[in-house]
Amino acid sequence: MPGTDHAPPADPLPLFPLQMVLFPGAVLGLKVFEARYIDLVGRCLRSGEPFGVVCLRQGREAGRAAGPVRLEEVGVLARIAEVDSEQQGILRVRCSGTQRFRRTGEPRQLDDGLWVSATVAVPEDPSRLPGPAMFQTVRALSKAIQSLRDQGSMPFAEPFRLDDAGWVANRWCELLPVSLAAKQKLMELEDPVIRLSLVDGFLRDKQVVRD
Repeated sequence: MPGTDHAPPADPLPLFPLQMVLFPGAVLGLKVFEARYIDLVGRCLRSGEPFGVVCLRQGREAGRAAGPVRLEEVGVLARIAEVDSEQQGILRVRCSGTQRFRRTGEPRQLDDGLWVSATVAVPEDPSRLPGPAMFQTVRALSKAIQSLRDQGSMPFAEPFRLDDAGWVANRWCELLPVSLAAKQKLMELEDPVIRLSLVDGFLRDKQVVRD
């Protein structure tokens, strides 16, 4: 299972709010320049602990928001894979999404502006094979991966687990042009087969997948 050989998350968990939904198994690239997040990256590198990526319902990613900030209740742990300092004061960070978590209370902001919250782990997707009805959706993702590879742009990390319903659903969710609210609801679903079925329905409606 992802992340089981690493240090457990801190309590309370430091949060990195973004205007995006991170999925387990995803690759996340961050450009970090705020002091609170540069410090967070340093702590995570030293400790091996992850931080939590959570989607913003309301508010801004950068700076101290002048208005209210609202965060989704369910997010995904991110573990740092690579860090590069392209220039002084700016870090390029490559992370991998691992396990989902749920906030158990209201997030609070520390003196340095970093958000933290108490959390509990959300169970990982059970390993389920895509059913025969999902064959075309799996095949279409395989073709998309090959096309992205030919273009020299690969947003997914290997291994490509095309025999895993949750992995296939999550990768399609990253590609689909749907709202953040819709992606959030899909990410929160604990049954990977239902998640993949909903993705399959969307792809068929858009005629991306046909029998």
